[in-house]
Amino acid sequence: MDRQIQFSMVAERWLETKLQLVKRSTYCAYSLIIKTHLIPAFKDYAEISESEAQQFVIDKLKSGLKRKTVKDILATLRTIVRFGEKHFGFPDEHWEIMLPTDTESKTLPALSILHHRKLLQHLLEYPTVQNIGVTIALTTGMRIGEVCALRWENTDLVHRTITVRQTVGRIYDSEHKKTERITSTPKTKASNREIPIGKELFNALRAIKCKANGNTYVVGGTNSPKEPRTYREYFTRLLARLGIPKIVFHGLRHTFATRCIECMCDYKTVSVILGHSNVATTMNLYVHPNNEQKKRCLERLSKFVAIEDTK
Repeated sequence: MDRQIQFSMVAERWLETKLQLVKRSTYCAYSLIIKTHLIPAFKDYAEISESEAQQFVIDKLKSGLKRKTVKDILATLRTIVRFGEKHFGFPDEHWEIMLPTDTESKTLPALSILHHRKLLQHLLEYPTVQNIGVTIALTTGMRIGEVCALRWENTDLVHRTITVRQTVGRIYDSEHKKTERITSTPKTKASNREIPIGKELFNALRAIKCKANGNTYVVGGTNSPKEPRTYREYFTRLLARLGIPKIVFHGLRHTFATRCIECMCDYKTVSVILGHSNVATTMNLYVHPNNEQKKRCLERLSKFVAIEDTK
C-alpha cells in the first residue's frame, strides 16, 4: 500500500463519503474546515506527527479562534486521519493533543429580570407577526432557526403545544463560494420536541392566529420563512427602541433557561424543553448559583448539622 499518499487526497475522499450521510449544513461545515484550515496546513503531508498537530492547534488558538472552534477543527482532522489509515495506509500516530487550560469565565448573554419583564410586557401589549418570534423565544427557549421555521400546523392552540420539527438557517457553500438558506431537521434528535404553550404566549398566538392565512409561517405571516439574519436585526432594533441593553437573539434562550433555573424548575425538565441531548449540557451552561443561593445552601447545612446546646 502506498505510504506516501498525501493528506489533501485523503481529506477529499473522506468528504466525498459524507455527502450522502450527513445533512447539507454539516457537509458544508466539514468542507469549510478542510478548505480554510486543514488543507492550507497539511496539503502535501504524507504523515502528520503529534508535534505538528499540537503546533497547529496552538497556532489556531493564537490566531484568535475560539476554543470550541479549534476543538471542532481538531476532531475533523483526527477523523480524516483515522479514515486515511483504514483505507489508504495514511499513518495515524494516535496523538495526545493538549489544549491550554481554559481559565476564562464564561458569562452567557441574558436579560436581567427587570429588562426581561419590560420586554415581555411590550410583546404582550403588541402581539404582531413581527414580535411573535421574540415572544416565542423568550417564553420557550427555542432557537432562532426553530422560531423562524415554525408553521401554524405545528402550533396547537387547542392542546396548547408547539411541536419543533424544522429549523431554518444560512450556510456557506465553500465550493461555490456563496451562502444559501436551507430548511432542515433540528440540530439533534433531542431537538425534535413538544413544548407546552404558557398563558402569555397563548394569548399572543391567539391574537395573531385570527389574521393568519392558512398554514403560513408564524413569524412574518408569509409562505416563506423569515430570514434569521434579518430577524436578528429586527430584534436589535426592538431592544434599542425599548432602551434595553443589547444582547444577541440567542440571549433569549439563555434568559429563558436562567429564569427556569432561578425559579427552581428541575434540570431534566428544562433540558427537555430546550432540546438538549443530555442534562449535563443544561447544567454546565446554566447551573451557576449566585451568592444568595450559595448563602441559603450554607444556612440550610448549618441548621441541619446544628449541635443543640444542652447546658
